[in-house]
Amino acid sequence: MATGTLISLSLYFVLMLGIGLYAWRKSTADSEGYLLGGRQLSPAVAALSAGASDMSGWLLMGLPGALYVSGLVEAWIGIGLFVGALVNWIVVAPRLREQTVSYGNALTIPEFLANRFPGQAVTLRLASAVIIVTFFAVYTAAGLVGGGKLFDTAFPALLSGMDIGLSDYMLGVWLTAGVVLAYTMVGGFLAVSLTDFVQGCIMVVALVIMPLVVMFGVGGQGGQSLAQVQPGFLSLTQGLTFVGFLSAVTWGLGYFGQPHIIVRFMAVKSVEAVPTARNIGMTWMGVALLGAIGVGTAGRAYVERSGLVVDDPETIFIVLADLLFHPLVTGFLLAALLAAIMSTISSQLLVASSSLTEDFYRLFFRKQASEREMVNVGRLCVLLVALAAIAIASDPDSQVLGLVSNAWAGFGAAFGPLIVLSLTWDRMTGKGAVAGLVTGALVVLAWISAGLNTSFMGGPGVYEIIPGFIAAWIAIVLVSRLGEPRTPAV
Repeated sequence: MATGTLISLSLYFVLMLGIGLYAWRKSTADSEGYLLGGRQLSPAVAALSAGASDMSGWLLMGLPGALYVSGLVEAWIGIGLFVGALVNWIVVAPRLREQTVSYGNALTIPEFLANRFPGQAVTLRLASAVIIVTFFAVYTAAGLVGGGKLFDTAFPALLSGMDIGLSDYMLGVWLTAGVVLAYTMVGGFLAVSLTDFVQGCIMVVALVIMPLVVMFGVGGQGGQSLAQVQPGFLSLTQGLTFVGFLSAVTWGLGYFGQPHIIVRFMAVKSVEAVPTARNIGMTWMGVALLGAIGVGTAGRAYVERSGLVVDDPETIFIVLADLLFHPLVTGFLLAALLAAIMSTISSQLLVASSSLTEDFYRLFFRKQASEREMVNVGRLCVLLVALAAIAIASDPDSQVLGLVSNAWAGFGAAFGPLIVLSLTWDRMTGKGAVAGLVTGALVVLAWISAGLNTSFMGGPGVYEIIPGFIAAWIAIVLVSRLGEPRTPAV
């Protein structure tokens, strides 16, 4: 490991831990402070926190890897995500910020649903919590896989001569988890949001720098060799089928049901601040996605031109960082990758922890638990979910994009129609909410188990969020219309 790289990474780790200590002193006295930062996030922090917690390691590993292999046609995933995120900010953000306060000052998504539909409160909280913890264990594992691949690729033989029973991959998994746990357990939601803001800034700078250097820097030869990689490499339609197009752009549907993203809407300081946060967040996202597309496509051209061999396409960002930059800059770029990974993991751990504490522990075991007790239980739950994710991530052959796509679909189908309709449709009922929640999750799991996401009717697979989202929406509407309409949404 080059000294400059080690210095940059060490400074990054120290900065994250320092933010955690600051947040611990400022906002962990009660559950609202620990879980939502006291609902006082500025528009910029809320926007970049939502973006950074959304754009996990897949932004610097999974998406560039897919583009590296297949070309610009994979950019449809990014296009679908951008449109979905924009609609999410317009439709969900202001309504959720307002209604989570109006309905009993809810601190979690399951608590909001329970307050919104009191007749099915216990069922909704329990089902929501089970789905959140299950899919977040998988989602968090995807981030830890990214951390493991970073260390395994960037620092080979890091442990040579040391007999501690860990491969470089597993060292990366444990080290990534350890730093995230430190600042998340100590500082809670404010620490996660502030670190997300810093990490979002680091990520977008790295994603601007890398493709520009690859294409126009030393040895870059501009962009003239991109079109020579393979026929149609820079085409948005080469080899694209209708099913493939739908499976790519419907990633955007997942935004409405991602608890670790929409919880930022609950924490922004006011409804009036939402448009400003939206503009900041969408600008950041657009630049970040264009950068990731540039890394994948320009990286493929550089590798072909240089005669290099990249065994795992998802490590192209790491390979380029090591080859093209001074060690100090390499350390910064690797810190950007860690930032993408850690910002999402911390958000997911905190949301899963909040469900375990508020929707299991307080609901079934200690209804009168003190605020201090709930904060401490929340910290313990963060640790438990992290250990489960480490176990899932222990397979070094896991693919970041594959794990993310499964968890993204699970949340999008289970919570997406439920959140949108609960905020906008006054005839929705509690039984309809339960039907949609359970139907969406089960259809996604069944679709994956049957392998229909990889092969459908002899052709390419259909992304599981499509049948799951449609089935959940239909279930909510049908069951709600059969029952009594609820009081209109506030």
